[in-house]
Amino acid sequence: MKTLARSRLFAPLFVALTASAWVALWAWDTGPYARYLRHVSWTDVPLIGALCGGLPGASIALAALLHSVAWLLMIAAMMLPTAFPLLDMFRRMTSARENRWTLLAFLIAGYATAWVLFGLIAHGVDAALHRFADQSPVWVSHGWLIGAASVALAGAYQFSSLKHRCLDKCRSPMMFITGYWRGRNARRESFRLGIGHGAFCIGCCWALMLLMFTLGTGSIGWMLALGAIMAVEKNFSWGKSIGKPLGIALMMWSAWIIVQNVRIG
Repeated sequence: MKTLARSRLFAPLFVALTASAWVALWAWDTGPYARYLRHVSWTDVPLIGALCGGLPGASIALAALLHSVAWLLMIAAMMLPTAFPLLDMFRRMTSARENRWTLLAFLIAGYATAWVLFGLIAHGVDAALHRFADQSPVWVSHGWLIGAASVALAGAYQFSSLKHRCLDKCRSPMMFITGYWRGRNARRESFRLGIGHGAFCIGCCWALMLLMFTLGTGSIGWMLALGAIMAVEKNFSWGKSIGKPLGIALMMWSAWIIVQNVRIG
């Protein structure tokens, strides 16, 4: 009876966790430090900036840590809902084990690890592009080209075979679990399952996630919109039907950005 009661609590607790992440992001975005979710230096934050300046090597390490925390919060809000079918199926498959909640935690940790690694790479590339643009007079006045290129890339990727292969993996949680899970070294396999699913999740969503850097990583409205799109693509049978229209819409948006800026220039 206790196991059944806990099983029924899983979905509400999952919803509460996701909602808490959205509330935390909303509170951050409406608070005095909202701009630090976006393209600024963490060394500008009061107290944190002093710490960065007072410790050898702290500037880079602490900035990376803070970006990782912000990124994890975004992933919890945007991507965990898309992984719910896999998490729920894994929970049911391991329900007879005494350490089932530990195994689920290892699975989530592996999934988060994959996204943290992607986030660090994306933040690094984004920071390099901003530094390059700030030092180049041409890019200062034509920075919109990066935005147009990012939107066009996201649109073109909607038509790629790689995206659809990754989506097929994400849409088949049972086949995915049986491909990774043997139950011999349960914790390691749970962690590997999480990393593997995270990698395929990145494979189908990375181009849309990169739009966060173009649109502003702290934009709650854009996060909601992109999170909803990715959840529909991965978890609903009719999600396949939105891929090509979305790709066309993004490429048209990119063309509109170019036309508007060329006309102004």
